[in-house]
Amino acid sequence: MKTPFVTKEKIEEIIQTVPTPFHIYDEKGIRENAKALYEAFSWNKGFREYYAVKACPNPRILEILKECGCGCDCSSKAELILANALGQTDEMTMFSSNDTPAGEFTYAEKMGAIINFDDITMLDFYEKELGHFPKKICCRYNPGGTFEVSNNIMDHPGDAKYGMTERQMTEAYRQLLEEGVEEFGIHAFLVSNAVTNDYYPMLARELFELAVRLKNATGAHITFINLSGGIGIPYRPYMQPCDIKAIGEGVREAYEDILVPEGMDDVAIFTELGRYMTGPYGALITTAIHEKHIEKNYIGTDACAANLMRPAMYGAYHHITVLGKEGVRSDHLYDVTGSLCENNDKFAVDRMLPRIDIGDILYIHDTGAHGFAMGYNYNGKLRSAEVLLKEDGTFEVIRRAETLDDYFATFENLPIYAKIKACEEM
Repeated sequence: MKTPFVTKEKIEEIIQTVPTPFHIYDEKGIRENAKALYEAFSWNKGFREYYAVKACPNPRILEILKECGCGCDCSSKAELILANALGQTDEMTMFSSNDTPAGEFTYAEKMGAIINFDDITMLDFYEKELGHFPKKICCRYNPGGTFEVSNNIMDHPGDAKYGMTERQMTEAYRQLLEEGVEEFGIHAFLVSNAVTNDYYPMLARELFELAVRLKNATGAHITFINLSGGIGIPYRPYMQPCDIKAIGEGVREAYEDILVPEGMDDVAIFTELGRYMTGPYGALITTAIHEKHIEKNYIGTDACAANLMRPAMYGAYHHITVLGKEGVRSDHLYDVTGSLCENNDKFAVDRMLPRIDIGDILYIHDTGAHGFAMGYNYNGKLRSAEVLLKEDGTFEVIRRAETLDDYFATFENLPIYAKIKACEEM
């Protein structure tokens, strides 16, 4: 059973200030989770989590994670600017991008961010545009084929656009050594949302063995290995969460088996978790505003896929709690929808829930990563507010809701803009 981290009474209080829909985040849960991660990897003196900013690019959330010791993993200039504004400079930021414009590399280097090259062709591009390389560089690895965990195929790296082959990694290290690079890192992201304790230890063994081969082939001083993201969360009620302590112990065993005998016991372990860090500590709060009974029974909400794209885009499951009806039997079959002119705008399909009445508040679980962040403006829908439930039980609005003025602002240099503004007043 999945339990909301906030009470109906608290949500009703917040709604007096912030109308639904909005995303809410649990500060206490985020801090406790970050602490557990650092404890699990405390055996590695250089360990650092670089939070994947794309998962929840809100400066207040990033600030909380910074206070917990986390850096930032960025993939665009906007994300770099957020990290820079929070003081995440001088190797507290990893820049892991692909198909990267020169200006973004320039900005990242000025920040002192660690550059993570996705493609060997980027080396010549970078040198041509910037004229030199930093002293510390990371390269992203893609082994191709499939990645299996516990005899199950978890993902297909061979179909992914990211990373270099081992041969390219070797060539890249040699080229960078000739250009004066002194420290090297390895990065790989092979599986998304792996709800198993086996993924990180298996990935670690593969990357540690790769590190030994690269060191022997090139003589490069490898100072860190970034296991990236991939640790998943239990979106469905019957799923068990990952045991981060067991995961950390599995990586430690691989480290001592492979790296220590090779004299590589100075290698720092990095992660760039997003979903695992904040996913369970966010929820989309929405109100039931319509019901419809035709071939199926529909509940229409004041949120839509513009507020939470994952169910429409991936068919992803997000559990729904009807606040105040947690103990009521789930004996009604519903599709829970939004108002977009797209039939896939559904938060749930054929979902057994308690009877939902107009005005009921729905709590859609696990939206703390890739929830608000993937929002958009299709059908002229406006992005919602974001609210932080603070450790002391109070709340803070950490992003206001978009307005029509925001939506139309990019037309301000066109003659039509004055007419649009006039029409707003009707």
